[in-house]
Amino acid sequence: MSADLAAASTHGNLDEQIAQLMQCKPLSEPEVRALCEKAKEILMDESNVQPVKSPVTICGDIHGQFHDLAELFRIGGKCPDTNYLFMGDYVDRGYYSVETVTLLVALKVRYPQRITILRGNHESRQITQVYGFYDECLRKYGNASVWKIFTDLFDYFPLTALVESEIFCLHGGLSPSIETLDNIRNFDRVQEVPHEGPMCDLLWSDPDDRCGWGISPRGAGYTFGQDISEQFNHTNSLKLIARAHQLVMEGYNWAHEQKVVTIFSAPNYCYRCGNMASILEVDDCREHTFIQFEPAPRRGEPDVTRRTPDYFL
Repeated sequence: MSADLAAASTHGNLDEQIAQLMQCKPLSEPEVRALCEKAKEILMDESNVQPVKSPVTICGDIHGQFHDLAELFRIGGKCPDTNYLFMGDYVDRGYYSVETVTLLVALKVRYPQRITILRGNHESRQITQVYGFYDECLRKYGNASVWKIFTDLFDYFPLTALVESEIFCLHGGLSPSIETLDNIRNFDRVQEVPHEGPMCDLLWSDPDDRCGWGISPRGAGYTFGQDISEQFNHTNSLKLIARAHQLVMEGYNWAHEQKVVTIFSAPNYCYRCGNMASILEVDDCREHTFIQFEPAPRRGEPDVTRRTPDYFL
């Protein structure tokens, strides 16, 4: 078989899998394994500060709310017609973490230049054993193999992205150990998220109204004030820090005199928080447009109230 025919066959198979996933039907374990091996090859070549061109649509937490992800694509446009940058937390909380993360990885493999998927604090072995993804894999596959395949893949996800050298995108926030983007580029990211240190901070920290660095109520990362974000933006010639990680009721929330924005893309978080979701469109001229959206119609999700939600996570 020629290389062109092999590529066409691979794409055709991927297109079929994506169509299946868009119906919220999971792939088989062998299909997941093969898909994640291909994804690993692509992600290994990406930087800890992955460059992204505009136009691009920046998205926050999804948390296994598959039908709301489908609504996001309906509103924002399908991939690859729209370029996407997702800032982590694809799994846990919601009922369809398997289908959600599998779809995003499949899109990454099919359209590697059209979609960027960063790591969130929930893309870790420890957190997913507590907040739902591990249990969901057991329930849907009968064993932990798919959970292990995905959590091994999570180690390869880029930590941050840089849109047109102006917008720094990451899941959590800044770190007292990081002054420049080159500091981040030099990390060895292929590991479980540490309990402390600069890699942990990027996935766990939050902006705060108080100046300076503070102790995070999450027990990991830090809080950082406007003075910190302004200095970081100045040092690295940035215009904006875009991040996710926190529930915000309007779907997006400005901080630090519009130097930092939080984007949250899981509407009615945990199926009961009543919040809007949003995405941020950055056009060819680097202009910003927020699009808010409400939950998709419920599709028979069971009552996902097994746990009291920990809004910090």
